[in-house]
Amino acid sequence: MSSNPQSAISNPKSASILIAGIGNIFLGDDAFGSEVARRLAGRELPDEVRVVDFGIRGFDLTYALLDGYEVTIFVDATPRGGEPGTLYTIEPDLNEVDNSDAEGMMVETHGMNPLKVLSMVKSMGGEVKRIYLVGCEPAPLQSEDGHMGLSEPVEAAVDEAVKVVESLVREILAEERRKATAL
Repeated sequence: MSSNPQSAISNPKSASILIAGIGNIFLGDDAFGSEVARRLAGRELPDEVRVVDFGIRGFDLTYALLDGYEVTIFVDATPRGGEPGTLYTIEPDLNEVDNSDAEGMMVETHGMNPLKVLSMVKSMGGEVKRIYLVGCEPAPLQSEDGHMGLSEPVEAAVDEAVKVVESLVREILAEERRKATAL
């Protein structure tokens, strides 16, 4: 393990797992992914892991995914109708990328739609091998003008989300080691 939390970020070619924080810090709980990424970047993680807060930079995430990670873990606010602060761990069906419409594939320069990012990666000849989403149910935004800061229930879920991501990383790396020794 690296003693410098930034070392996992400095050499993306040695990383097999990308943890991608997604969110807009000016829209309340939408900043969940960014906050989790910030906290993870300050922790000791294996050298195979790269943590990046992509915020709303869809093009940056697209190009990062072209580096060919074995696994990508998106961390994002995920409205699914649950109680605010509820955490979800989802392994999405990557076939949905094949079924997405070409017209909707353009990545917004000031927005982030992970499905559009995945479509863009595919259109550029890249391959996304395995994706997880660690999501958190956001509280309703109180104003269309937005605001900075997480709601209480989402703030309370951040540390647990960090643990969920770390647990996923341990499981993924153990699986990779088992496969490597079986060869």
